[in-house]
Amino acid sequence: MSGPHIIGLTGSIGMGKSTVAAMFADEGVPVFDADAAVHDLQKAGGALVPAIELAFPGTTSVDGVDRKALGAAVFGDKDRLAKLESIIHPAVAEQRIAFLSDHAEVDMVLFDIPLLFEKGGHKGVDSIVVVSSPYAVQRERVLARPGMTAEKFDQIFALQMNDADKRARADHVIETGHSLDETRQNVRELVKKLRAGLA
Repeated sequence: MSGPHIIGLTGSIGMGKSTVAAMFADEGVPVFDADAAVHDLQKAGGALVPAIELAFPGTTSVDGVDRKALGAAVFGDKDRLAKLESIIHPAVAEQRIAFLSDHAEVDMVLFDIPLLFEKGGHKGVDSIVVVSSPYAVQRERVLARPGMTAEKFDQIFALQMNDADKRARADHVIETGHSLDETRQNVRELVKKLRAGLA
């Protein structure tokens, strides 16, 4: 076996992906969280702060990247967003490689990647798990977040591949529209099934 089986976990905003990732961790599957890696790279003293300040002057301080200011600097501008991604993605990829080498002896790991399909990350995983819930549940969850507006939700929603397409391309779908206990049970069964397939 050449390293662990890599599960790619994805799902649109508000589908419960972070909750499901934590459930995989509870089942003993090491999780690489792409969003957490980005936060780490952008915090005070983070490796990407100087490069981001250079590309987008005034978006950082001694506290690291001001996510609100950076968001405003790239919001709705494809070129500026692409510039930001060209700074962030290679750095996250390096962290992912380091994570894999740290967990070379385990049977499986999980990559929690919000834009798995949109950014081509699905090519680097062995199986894909999509987290999904009905649109009404998704919208309600997202609009309950602090600072979220219907307009902002619609813009984020428009940038993401739609749920039906993600489900169609998934190897496994975890439904999160019902109770947490049911979701946890589904994760547990999937981990068992994957482990049996690797044995």
